[in-house]
Amino acid sequence: MLKTILVALDSSELSQGIIQTLEQLHIQTAAKIILSHVLPSSESDMEIEADFPHKSEELTYRHVEKQLQTYQEKLPCPSEIEIVIGDPAEEIIRLAHIYSCDLIVIGSRGLTGLKRILQGSVSSQVVADAPCSVLVVKPSETNE
Repeated sequence: MLKTILVALDSSELSQGIIQTLEQLHIQTAAKIILSHVLPSSESDMEIEADFPHKSEELTYRHVEKQLQTYQEKLPCPSEIEIVIGDPAEEIIRLAHIYSCDLIVIGSRGLTGLKRILQGSVSSQVVADAPCSVLVVKPSETNE
């Protein structure tokens, strides 16, 4: 039985497909789901003054939090929300370790060729380094 499932979401349309796939898994009510979103770290971290709030980051955080709460309402079991900043693959793997996850559910944008080389594949890195099984949800024809 799956006890703890980490669901890695982003701001793309694929997130809705991930939630739909999660619903199809018929997860037990005793399971716990961690809805996560990784905000990319600012490239100029050293130049940001910590004493001043950064409105654009705060607005992004609130938007992501609201979206995750919408998904959270649809879940059949207890859940938590994790919004972290950093490298997406590294943070997803770190959260999987923290929560001792049995499964990670993540989307794949389906990048190929040069785009995949330049942008990297978060899902491929997670599959390679995860401490548990990983379910990769591919975009459907209607989401492309």
